[in-house]
Amino acid sequence: MDEARLVFDFDRFPYLTADLPGIGGVIRVKPEDFGVIEVPAYEPCGDGEHLYVFFEKRGLTTRQVFDHLHQVMRIPEKSIGVAGLKDKHAITQQWLSFPARYADRLPQLEELPGVRILETGLHTNKLGVGHLRGNRFEIVVRDVVPDAFNTAQKVLSQLERLGVPNYYGPQRFGLGGRNPLRGYELVTRGKGRGRPWLKKFLIGSLQSLLFNDWLALRLERGLYDRVLRGDVAKKHATRGEFLVENPEAENPRAAALEISATGPLHGRKYYEAKHEARTLEDEILARYGLKRENFQTRKGARRPLRFPLEDAVVNAQDGGLKLAFFLPKGAYATALLREVMKKNPEADGSGGAYEDGR
Repeated sequence: MDEARLVFDFDRFPYLTADLPGIGGVIRVKPEDFGVIEVPAYEPCGDGEHLYVFFEKRGLTTRQVFDHLHQVMRIPEKSIGVAGLKDKHAITQQWLSFPARYADRLPQLEELPGVRILETGLHTNKLGVGHLRGNRFEIVVRDVVPDAFNTAQKVLSQLERLGVPNYYGPQRFGLGGRNPLRGYELVTRGKGRGRPWLKKFLIGSLQSLLFNDWLALRLERGLYDRVLRGDVAKKHATRGEFLVENPEAENPRAAALEISATGPLHGRKYYEAKHEARTLEDEILARYGLKRENFQTRKGARRPLRFPLEDAVVNAQDGGLKLAFFLPKGAYATALLREVMKKNPEADGSGGAYEDGR
């Protein structure tokens, strides 16, 4: 096995908009250059046993806020809820929840430097991972090339028509992109040592790399905006999934970005592809000498190969451009920025983003 293939390198994956130039530039020069606002799946109803808190953080990970709630405010860890993780090198706004019986401790949250409470409300259930519609972004790209405004508009127009390749971004793969290699060792050599959550994370990183390879293969073979017999397709409007039996009948919907093929995050109990689509998935596994059985310790899932781009706007900014857009949950802003910039947006090492929101 060529270990180099197991090290994530964003530059090895093809661009959808390869026929258009990029704007170049850099992101995250200042925290204000990267803004994220969580869009919830529902608002607190005003009654219930859980206190919902909408807060802003600056220069902090969501985990640091979580630890402050547990270690300083003495709120039991299992009773704290967040919908997803957000960037550290940014100004972000998101919801969290904890039992309302600890409401008198809420002022202590703003004792953590960089945190500001924006809104509170009561609700009937704990906030769960994935309980969000998506995230709104405002990102400044500095030191761009001449005519960057027109270039960005052309790229965004093509992405609005075709959807954005749903690659996992660099933040999924750890420092130096080596987490998939460690995950590979776990699935091929046995349990190994380490805490259960870390093993889960490392195997998840390998699942993500295999998905990226599968997506790249679809792009290279002209199967990005088409479905094959046996594909598990997702309806973007309803998020429902179905098995494609007649691709000729379904491909007009794929061309219109109503549906998209989904790729596997191999594991147990997930919707498996059949026929030609399954053969394509097997081709990726074979590259690494892997089989589906290697992933039986992990829950499987499917992920759409693209996502619709909504509310995209580009504006000139001193020293660069500001891009504003909405992404559904599970999507990475770095996947969109990569197409616009034509480079790995995190190549300068600023990283630390978790904009997928789960």
